[in-house]
Amino acid sequence: MSETASRLQAALAVPGEHATVIDMARTFHTEDGHPMDAAAEAAMLASIHGHTDAALAPTYVLRLNGATVGFFVLSLGYSPEHGGMDAFIDDIYLRPAVRGQGLGREAVVCALAAARARGVRVMMLEVEKHNDRAYQLYASVGFVDTERRLMRRYL
Repeated sequence: MSETASRLQAALAVPGEHATVIDMARTFHTEDGHPMDAAAEAAMLASIHGHTDAALAPTYVLRLNGATVGFFVLSLGYSPEHGGMDAFIDDIYLRPAVRGQGLGREAVVCALAAARARGVRVMMLEVEKHNDRAYQLYASVGFVDTERRLMRRYL
Protein backbone atom coordinates (compact mmCIF):
# COMPACT_ATOMS: atom_id res chain seq x y z
CA MET A 1 0.00 0.00 0.00
CA SER A 2 1.37 3.38 -0.96
CA GLU A 3 1.27 6.07 1.70
CA THR A 4 1.95 8.99 -0.58
CA ALA A 5 -0.87 11.51 -0.73
CA SER A 6 -0.63 12.94 -4.21
CA ARG A 7 -3.57 15.34 -4.37
CA LEU A 8 -4.15 16.47 -0.79
CA GLN A 9 -1.77 18.58 1.21
CA ALA A 10 -1.97 18.82 4.99
CA ALA A 11 -0.79 21.80 7.01
CA LEU A 12 -1.27 22.95 10.58
CA ALA A 13 -4.33 25.16 10.79
CA VAL A 14 -3.56 28.82 11.45
CA PRO A 15 -5.72 31.36 13.31
CA GLY A 16 -6.99 32.97 10.09
CA GLU A 17 -8.62 29.65 9.16
CA HIS A 18 -10.56 29.20 12.38
CA ALA A 19 -13.99 30.07 10.95
CA THR A 20 -13.60 27.60 8.08
CA VAL A 21 -12.37 24.81 10.36
CA ILE A 22 -15.05 25.40 12.99
CA ASP A 23 -17.72 25.34 10.27
CA MET A 24 -16.40 22.00 8.96
CA ALA A 25 -16.12 20.63 12.51
CA ARG A 26 -19.73 21.57 13.26
CA THR A 27 -20.86 19.85 10.06
CA PHE A 28 -18.78 16.75 10.82
CA HIS A 29 -20.09 16.39 14.36
CA THR A 30 -23.69 16.94 13.27
CA GLU A 31 -23.32 14.32 10.51
CA ASP A 32 -21.85 11.93 13.07
CA GLY A 33 -24.77 12.42 15.45
CA HIS A 34 -23.01 14.33 18.23
CA PRO A 35 -23.14 18.09 17.62
CA MET A 36 -20.38 20.22 19.10
CA ASP A 37 -21.10 22.06 22.32
CA ALA A 38 -19.47 25.29 23.46
CA ALA A 39 -16.62 23.43 25.20
CA ALA A 40 -15.80 21.44 22.05
CA GLU A 41 -15.75 24.60 19.95
CA ALA A 42 -13.52 26.34 22.48
CA ALA A 43 -11.12 23.39 22.46
CA MET A 44 -10.98 23.42 18.65
CA LEU A 45 -10.27 27.16 18.67
CA ALA A 46 -7.52 26.67 21.25
CA SER A 47 -5.92 24.05 19.01
CA ILE A 48 -6.08 26.26 15.92
CA HIS A 49 -4.70 29.25 17.83
CA GLY A 50 -1.82 27.19 19.21
CA HIS A 51 -2.69 27.58 22.88
CA THR A 52 -0.36 25.70 25.19
CA ASP A 53 -3.17 23.71 26.76
CA ALA A 54 -4.14 22.39 23.31
CA ALA A 55 -0.62 21.52 22.12
CA LEU A 56 -1.39 17.81 22.37
CA ALA A 57 -4.23 18.09 19.83
CA PRO A 58 -2.98 19.91 16.73
CA THR A 59 -5.53 20.64 14.00
CA TYR A 60 -4.51 20.25 10.37
CA VAL A 61 -6.31 21.52 7.28
CA LEU A 62 -6.48 19.48 4.11
CA ARG A 63 -6.12 21.32 0.82
CA LEU A 64 -6.89 20.27 -2.72
CA ASN A 65 -5.52 22.57 -5.41
CA GLY A 66 -5.15 25.28 -2.77
CA ALA A 67 -8.75 25.05 -1.53
CA THR A 68 -9.48 23.88 2.02
CA VAL A 69 -11.57 20.73 1.67
CA GLY A 70 -11.21 19.10 5.07
CA PHE A 71 -9.37 18.80 8.34
CA PHE A 72 -8.15 16.35 10.93
CA VAL A 73 -7.15 16.55 14.58
CA LEU A 74 -4.40 14.42 16.09
CA SER A 75 -4.68 13.83 19.81
CA LEU A 76 -1.17 12.98 20.94
CA GLY A 77 -0.31 10.77 23.88
CA TYR A 78 2.33 8.54 25.37
CA SER A 79 1.88 4.83 25.91
CA PRO A 80 4.32 2.40 27.51
CA GLU A 81 2.22 -0.35 25.91
CA HIS A 82 3.07 1.04 22.49
CA GLY A 83 6.66 1.93 23.28
CA GLY A 84 6.33 5.70 23.28
CA MET A 85 4.21 8.28 21.52
CA ASP A 86 0.82 7.33 20.20
CA ALA A 87 -1.92 9.36 18.59
CA PHE A 88 -5.63 9.25 18.06
CA ILE A 89 -7.32 10.65 14.97
CA ASP A 90 -9.86 12.60 16.97
CA ASP A 91 -11.66 14.05 13.95
CA ILE A 92 -11.19 13.60 10.22
CA TYR A 93 -13.50 15.23 7.71
CA LEU A 94 -13.86 15.96 4.01
CA ARG A 95 -16.45 18.28 2.55
CA PRO A 96 -19.28 16.39 0.78
CA ALA A 97 -18.39 17.95 -2.59
CA VAL A 98 -15.04 16.12 -2.68
CA ARG A 99 -16.13 12.76 -1.31
CA GLY A 100 -16.19 9.69 -3.51
CA GLN A 101 -12.92 10.55 -5.26
CA GLY A 102 -10.50 8.51 -3.15
CA LEU A 103 -9.58 11.52 -1.04
CA GLY A 104 -10.67 9.83 2.19
CA ARG A 105 -7.77 7.43 1.83
CA GLU A 106 -5.44 10.33 1.08
CA ALA A 107 -6.72 12.22 4.13
CA VAL A 108 -5.88 9.26 6.36
CA VAL A 109 -2.46 8.99 4.72
CA CYS A 110 -1.89 12.69 5.48
CA ALA A 111 -2.82 12.09 9.12
CA LEU A 112 -0.44 9.12 9.30
CA ALA A 113 2.38 11.21 7.81
CA ALA A 114 1.74 14.08 10.24
CA ALA A 115 1.82 11.64 13.16
CA ARG A 116 4.96 9.92 11.89
CA ALA A 117 6.67 13.32 11.58
CA ARG A 118 5.93 13.90 15.29
CA GLY A 119 7.49 10.59 16.29
CA VAL A 120 4.24 8.72 16.82
CA ARG A 121 4.60 4.94 16.88
CA VAL A 122 0.94 3.87 16.91
CA MET A 123 -2.13 5.58 15.47
CA MET A 124 -5.61 4.84 16.74
CA LEU A 125 -9.09 5.98 15.82
CA GLU A 126 -12.71 5.28 16.50
CA VAL A 127 -15.48 4.86 13.98
CA GLU A 128 -19.21 4.96 14.60
CA LYS A 129 -20.76 1.47 14.52
CA HIS A 130 -23.11 2.47 11.69
CA ASN A 131 -20.30 3.83 9.48
CA ASP A 132 -19.27 0.72 7.56
CA ARG A 133 -17.83 2.76 4.71
CA ALA A 134 -15.35 4.50 7.02
CA TYR A 135 -14.56 1.22 8.77
CA GLN A 136 -13.65 -0.39 5.45
CA LEU A 137 -11.55 2.63 4.45
CA TYR A 138 -9.55 2.50 7.68
CA ALA A 139 -9.06 -1.25 7.35
CA SER A 140 -7.82 -0.76 3.77
CA VAL A 141 -4.98 1.48 5.00
CA GLY A 142 -3.86 -0.94 7.69
CA PHE A 143 -5.97 -0.19 10.77
CA VAL A 144 -7.12 -3.29 12.62
CA ASP A 145 -10.00 -3.77 15.01
CA THR A 146 -8.46 -4.10 18.47
CA GLU A 147 -11.51 -5.96 19.72
CA ARG A 148 -11.42 -3.73 22.79
CA ARG A 149 -14.21 -1.55 24.03
CA LEU A 150 -13.70 2.18 24.06
CA MET A 151 -15.08 3.67 27.26
CA ARG A 152 -15.17 7.20 28.66
CA ARG A 153 -16.06 9.13 31.76
CA TYR A 154 -16.51 12.87 31.90
CA LEU A 155 -14.64 14.61 34.71
